[in-house]
Amino acid sequence: MENNGQNIIEIPLEELLPTAMSRREGGWRIAQACCTYLGDSYELSYSFAREYEVVHYRIVIAKDEVVPSITPVYKSAFLYENEMKELFGVNMEYIGVMGILGTDYKNKLYRINEETPFVKEGQ
Repeated sequence: MENNGQNIIEIPLEELLPTAMSRREGGWRIAQACCTYLGDSYELSYSFAREYEVVHYRIVIAKDEVVPSITPVYKSAFLYENEMKELFGVNMEYIGVMGILGTDYKNKLYRINEETPFVKEGQ
């Protein structure tokens, strides 16, 4: 799919880590990762950039699916993944690499008054 000159590629969840590894080996950096709540599922987008090229990988998962962290590949992804977990309730697994740089903040990254504030049942 082409979107305003940006590549958006839908992949299944099991291709997330291999895709991240392939991007890393190709000299790509992680540019951003984000989440959207779709009511009964989530849409996760991971964007990678190299020079002036950006590619976006999109994954749609059920609310109860477990998402493997890409922090073993991109340590800086820990902030994006903590945000997905805390604000949306994504079941993110193994954030952080044995305590090196990235860590799982266990829903304490933000000072928020409610659990998963970006997920409202019935939306």
